Amino acid sequence: MKRWILATLAFGIILAACNGNSAEDIHKHDVYYMAMPKGVVDLYKAVKENPDSINFRLQLAFALDSIGMPAVALKQMDTLVTKDTSNYKLWLNRGAIAEDAKDTVAAMESYARALHIYESPDGLLDLANLYAETKNPRALLICSRVTSMALGKEYDAHSAFIAGIYYARTGKRNEALQKFDECIAGNYTYMEAYIEKGMVYFDNRQYADALKVFNFAATINNLYADAYYYQARCYEMMNNKDSAIIRFKQSLGLDKNLQEAHNGLKRLGAE
Repeated sequence: MKRWILATLAFGIILAACNGNSAEDIHKHDVYYMAMPKGVVDLYKAVKENPDSINFRLQLAFALDSIGMPAVALKQMDTLVTKDTSNYKLWLNRGAIAEDAKDTVAAMESYARALHIYESPDGLLDLANLYAETKNPRALLICSRVTSMALGKEYDAHSAFIAGIYYARTGKRNEALQKFDECIAGNYTYMEAYIEKGMVYFDNRQYADALKVFNFAATINNLYADAYYYQARCYEMMNNKDSAIIRFKQSLGLDKNLQEAHNGLKRLGAE
């Protein structure tokens, strides 16, 4: 899913050039810390030495999230928001990390707290997206709210996309297709909209129609791995094994970490 709040590390994943104490010096007997990248261990040290530093603790949370430890990162965010309950950005970042940790309740709570402080369109979209994925009709109300702000085509496209997600998840196919088309009309490079539109057909076993959408998506962005992966899935469901294998391999050529494509090749006996 698209995320509109991009949390960036002020110094990269930080202190990478730090030549101070080694991980062994900091946590000599702690295997848990020793398994982490040195930059993260350096951040732990910085937080330990400066426990009231928002900057160091926030960077640590981002770093932990970036190495696949969002649940641990969330604990750092809990400390931050407890100390500064009125900081809009902290609540927004807590919500994003909670999403990564698959803690939907905490994410919704965080976005709601952020919006209580400042009703930003990005925060509204983050919350609407979670509502849409959980089939909550409040998603549509929030999307209408953002559209009414008249912020331009980009936000209108985001709002239409999220409304489409809500309709798709609740089984309202025609409404979903309409909203995805509306999104694409506002931003023809909105690749997620093509995938979700194609999946509406795919889930209804209209594989030929789904394939047309995924093929078109690849003409818009021929480096978009998901377009080829979903073409492969269509070919697989249509019992066209050779074409499916070719498309799975194309997707992996663009994204070698696409595990679903590896799984597809295994199903077809091609890996």
